Amino acid sequence: MNASLLRFASMSPLPNPRPRQLSLGPLETEILEILWDLGSATVKDIHDRLLSDPDRELAYASVTTVLRRLADKGWLTCDRQDRAFRWQPLTSCAEAHMLQAHAQLHRFLAIGNPDVIAAFVDDLDRASLDQVEAIAPTPQQNPNRTQTEPRHTSRPNQTTALQRRCGL
Repeated sequence: MNASLLRFASMSPLPNPRPRQLSLGPLETEILEILWDLGSATVKDIHDRLLSDPDRELAYASVTTVLRRLADKGWLTCDRQDRAFRWQPLTSCAEAHMLQAHAQLHRFLAIGNPDVIAAFVDDLDRASLDQVEAIAPTPQQNPNRTQTEPRHTSRPNQTTALQRRCGL
């Protein structure tokens, strides 16, 4: 089993609290990645990091607006320290990936067409089935697990920016 799968298999249930809105724009994702790297940062820290590319132009006020939007979505918290505000992520990179995978699975299952779901399952190769079993053993493989306990899913084939960032 590969390292990212082992990390996924050992993860706890979905984080709580969760962001109210999972969708992120490109600049929101970039700023969130900076905060994951730094742990916490001021608007100036983030603005300076974004402008480390000499060809890039971005207003300080735009960074502040995006940070407020991320806080409104439930991704960040802000604390005042002295005269500056420090922004900090409320979820880790791995938790964000888990939440997005969970949401994608629910969107897929919401289709509600058994033929579509059956076609998907029929199309899984042996390696994919092994990964699913490693993450979510069937009740026969894990008699202590009840039918209603949540199962974790493997990541989708299409990698997102968060997946690449987290190494998953």
